[in-house]
Amino acid sequence: MLLWFVILYLMISVGIGLLAATRVHSAKDFAVAGRSLPLPVVTATVFATWFGAEAVFGVSSTFVTEGLTGVVADPFGSSLCLVFAGILFSRYLYKLNIITLGDFYRMRYSRSVELLTTICIVASYLGWVAAQIKALGLIFFVLTDGAISQQMGMILGSLIVLTYTTFGGMFSVAFLDFVQMAVSMGGLLFIAWTVSGKVDGGAPAIIDHARLAGKLDFFPEPDLLKWVAFIGTGMTMMLGSIPQQDVFQRITSAKSEKVALSGSIFGASIYFCFTFVPMFIAYSAILIDPAVFNPLLDADSQLMLPTLVLQYTPLVAQVLFFGAVLSAIMSCSSATLLAPSVTFAENVIRGFRPGMKDREFLWVMRLTVVGFTLLVLVFALNTNASIFHMVESAYKVTLAGAFVPLIAGILWKRATTQGALAAIIGGLLSWLMIELLIADGSGASAGIYAYALIGDDAVPPQLIGVCVSALGMVLGSLLPQKIGHKVPGRPLHELRHHAASQTHHVSSRHHHHPH
Repeated sequence: MLLWFVILYLMISVGIGLLAATRVHSAKDFAVAGRSLPLPVVTATVFATWFGAEAVFGVSSTFVTEGLTGVVADPFGSSLCLVFAGILFSRYLYKLNIITLGDFYRMRYSRSVELLTTICIVASYLGWVAAQIKALGLIFFVLTDGAISQQMGMILGSLIVLTYTTFGGMFSVAFLDFVQMAVSMGGLLFIAWTVSGKVDGGAPAIIDHARLAGKLDFFPEPDLLKWVAFIGTGMTMMLGSIPQQDVFQRITSAKSEKVALSGSIFGASIYFCFTFVPMFIAYSAILIDPAVFNPLLDADSQLMLPTLVLQYTPLVAQVLFFGAVLSAIMSCSSATLLAPSVTFAENVIRGFRPGMKDREFLWVMRLTVVGFTLLVLVFALNTNASIFHMVESAYKVTLAGAFVPLIAGILWKRATTQGALAAIIGGLLSWLMIELLIADGSGASAGIYAYALIGDDAVPPQLIGVCVSALGMVLGSLLPQKIGHKVPGRPLHELRHHAASQTHHVSSRHHHHPH
């Protein structure tokens, strides 16, 4: 019965996505929903940016094992990211009327900077989308009691999300986000209410138990290096996620600058508050049946939530839970499949074939979605990393290589192409060298859990990378120019004039100029 309800829900979701696809008539519609989304839809789609597999399974299981200190990256860092991105993108980039962040890097710096940052952005999505695909496989495995393997579940989930994303683009993503946000919040709140009733003393007793166990302690011990590691982990998501195409698309799909800013702040606030619901549900499992869930905590903590729901809640709660979880994961995975595909098509393929007509370019983006989905599926099938660490690791590359050129390009008039290239190359090389050296020295696989060791404590390599990147930007911009512009950069108001003097290759534009 539960499986049939889930199948029905999936069919309805795909139907809504394909219905929204009828509104796609151009590449701009596909990439940023024609810049027409109202405030409720923008709020929902910003909320859905992070509310996926890592929020439901990854963050909740990490909280149970490590407490609030272990989840500084998400939801604390990720929520602040959405607020900062909303301010930057709505105030500074919205009027440029561009469809990717790569367009900004090209306009502000050069084609070479565009290519390098685009590669960073696209690469960062590999682990992020793979985490969503792994979660879909986990859901199908649990729902069918093992009849569908996790690997087959990943393939099935990828095909479902790919179907409506390929045709509907950002319109499908946005409308499904709006529907699925309501399903996710309603379903998980009902589960939280149900499981709290199974513990003597209810919700207050669960929260008090977590407090006494030290799970609500947020800040690390008063040790300098531990604080550096703590801040670095938070910065990875908070700052490294700002130069991300899916965040940019969701915010700039709004119908106005005001809606873009308000939607990002509302969406971030709702996300931050609501992420504590899965944490609460997962922690309650330990109190409901320690004999079952303590061993599971050591074996695979990501299975705690689905096991709790299947074994200790009625059918209606199970239907709501799996509907909510599928909503969250599908919302997140569809947008994160779309974002790198649009970026690669616009800023890599388009650069080599600038004469493409809009209709042809639309199909190039769709084919890129298919190609990226296959790449992610292969990666997901061949990695053993946890969902949380896959997501946390995804944004190291953009923090080290793309963050500084974006912020400097927006806020520092003297930033130049030479400075941007120094920032990208210096940040990436320093981060990668430390990751690889520590991976060789400690045996950590592929550097996923690698840290730059200082004594017995650790400084995250990506924090060193972003510091080197900032130094490269300053020195490269202030030293005599050998690459790119001979003058100190182009401020944003000049970029707006430059954009107004040209007809964009996606659609006609109408700019409002400050002068």
